Formats: sequence, C-alpha cells, structure tokens
Amino acid sequence: MKRFTLLFLLLFPTVVGLLHAARQVATIPFELSGSYAVVRMSINGSEPLSFIFDTGVRNTIITHLDDTDNLSLKEGREVPVVGLGSGLDVKGLVSDGNILQLGKLSMNDRQVMVLDEDILHLSELNGRKINGLMGVDVLKDYVVEVNYSRRKMIFYDTTSFRRPENFASRTLIIENNKLYLPMTLFDSSMKLRTIKMFIDTGALLNAWFLTVNNNTEDIPGPKVYARIGSGFSGDVNGYLARIPRLCLEEYCFEHPIVAFPDSAVVAEVIRRSDRDGTIGSELLSRFNLIFDLHRQQLHFRANSFFKAPFMYNISGMELIQALPPFPGFEVSAVWKNSPAEKAGMQIGDQLIGINNLSVFNLSLTDVRGLLQKPSRVPLSVVFLRNGQQMQAELDMRNRLPVAVDVQNRRATLP
Repeated sequence: MKRFTLLFLLLFPTVVGLLHAARQVATIPFELSGSYAVVRMSINGSEPLSFIFDTGVRNTIITHLDDTDNLSLKEGREVPVVGLGSGLDVKGLVSDGNILQLGKLSMNDRQVMVLDEDILHLSELNGRKINGLMGVDVLKDYVVEVNYSRRKMIFYDTTSFRRPENFASRTLIIENNKLYLPMTLFDSSMKLRTIKMFIDTGALLNAWFLTVNNNTEDIPGPKVYARIGSGFSGDVNGYLARIPRLCLEEYCFEHPIVAFPDSAVVAEVIRRSDRDGTIGSELLSRFNLIFDLHRQQLHFRANSFFKAPFMYNISGMELIQALPPFPGFEVSAVWKNSPAEKAGMQIGDQLIGINNLSVFNLSLTDVRGLLQKPSRVPLSVVFLRNGQQMQAELDMRNRLPVAVDVQNRRATLP
C-alpha cells in the first residue's frame, strides 16, 4: 500500500501537468526567408500558396498569382489600398466568406484581398515564389506560437492554454485589429522612456521610430540615409542609426540599428495613431512568440538568434532576383551617398560576380550577407550594363560603428 501511495505521489505532478497542458490543435511548419516566416496555405480548396506571416495587415492579401496558380474566390468589391509610402494609387478586390486551410486546420468566413497589380514584388525581393501576406486574423480563434527556433506555428486550444513557465509576458494592446506592445527605450542621454510599438512581422527591419519634421537632431550619432522598405503606397526612405538600448522586459538590445522614416511618409500614421513606431521581423524573430489575443497577452522567450549582431546594407546597393528560382541578381535601388552610388552602380545593373565568386552559385540571401559584412578591404563586384561587363570597388567600412571604451571595455555610441 505504501509503495502504491509513493508511486501515486511521484506521478501526481505529471498527471496534473497533463491535465493543465494546452491542447495543440495544429502544428504548421514554415520556412525562413531572411527573418520572414513563409507559410503554405490553401484558399477555398486551392493548391497550397506561399504567404509571409504579417501581423502588419488584418487579413490575407494576395499580391501575385502566376499561370500555374488556380484560385477561386467569393464575389468581391473594389477598394482603395492605403499604406506607408508615397506616389502610388493602388486598388484591390476584397472578397468575404472564404476558407483558409493551414494543413488540416480550417478557418471559415475569412476576408481575402487581391491587389490589382504586384506592387510589393515579394517574390523578386525574397528570391523565391511568394503569393502574398497572411494577416493577423489567423490568430483570432487560437493561441498561436510562432517558434522561430523550430520553424513551426503551433495552434493551441484557447480554453486550456497556460503560459509556459520559461516565457516572459507583456500585455498586448489591441486597437482596430492591430497589435501594439509597450517597450522600454533608452534615448541618447540614457533617459528611460516607455514607448508604444506596432507589432509588424512583415516589416524587414529591427524597428523604426517616428520623427517630427525630419528633425535629424533627434537621431543619435552617425546616420545613413537609406531606403527603409516598401509600403502599399510606395517606397519608404529615411535614416538608419543606432540607439543606446531597447528592452522588452528583461531582454535588452544594446546599440541596435533602427530606422527613422521621413516624416512626410509617416504623416498619416502620426495623425491616426499614438504609437511611437514599429518593431519588425528582424527583432521579433530573435524570440519565440506566443500570441494570446483572447487574454491580450504576448508571451516571449529569447532564442538562438537573440545575440546575432545588428547588420545593415553597408553597400547601399539593393538587389532583386528577377526570375526566381532562376539565378541572376539585378540592382533595384542605390542609396543616396552610399558606397554603391559613389562607385557608379546604377539601377538595372546585372550582378555576375562578387569578390571573385560567381553569383550563380550563391543565393540571394548569401549575396545580401556579403553586402552587409563590414571590411576595410573594398568589395569587388562584376556586373553587366547594356551587355558590357564592368567592375566596381565598394567601400565597405562600417558607417554605423559602435565605439569601444578600451579602459572600461564598454561599448558606447560615437
């Protein structure tokens, strides 16, 4: 009898744990494209299409379909598309009552938008076929873990879910189906501020912050003028710079590289929102995340990417893969006053070699890694322009360095 009692006591914690364990509804694998999570999803019984998981949009948005993609949507209505950027007038077709299928998991009565033209060029920018964006509405019926370490999205039953003990938590602010997160910022004088940041897994950056009237005096230390990204209304330009520290609970990033968009581009954001900026996929992917919209909680734990160095495109030359998956990289943008501009690179140049390596043996991610790697030795690039082979040398010295106080062995901003 005593042995039975002892065995029961030993097993009791396990039994209780099983009773309180969250029930997994589905586990969906994803691939990483840079810091993007790319998920395969069907719509109304279609063959699986590829979507970037993007909490910056409310619903699924189809940006590109080719001749091999067969998709049937419910009857829709035409609407204008509004987003960051300037110079483009974009329309989309909105369709209600659709069925999204992630593996064996079905989500009914979902809205899908189809853009009338592929303005985001996601396939060319990622070097692989991308059909669109999978929005925040896939989070509304379940607790969803986005595990960047295992590259899986895990959907949990909401009623049985309990926060894992090794995850920290913060309250999610949910406004108009958009997700915001309180964070802590230390400014250039190391003054502590609490900030409200929009959560956008579809933004390929660490974070961006609002500036007023392009006041560059608000931007600390050295800065680089860059193309920060693209919105539904066109390109977004601004400055890259380092800030002293950015924290999410006990997790702090020292001297991260962040962006400060031109104020004219984000004027509408300033007018319509009280947010201080946006955190993007390059910072968010350093955590494994659990979204619990029902309890308005975000749970998070640092993963193996957390301590990766903060990088930026030192060359100032942006590339696309014009016909993925076929190799071949084309210059799509050249930043003002960048090493690429000073070396004479132009939009449309076809890159064929880099540092004595043929680019046809490299992926787009590999080449971009070389454009981010600081070096005192110039980067040699070979390219075609109007059928003529040419060569250029790019100065790859880091323009956003972190100075080191040798006496105190402490990193500081210049």
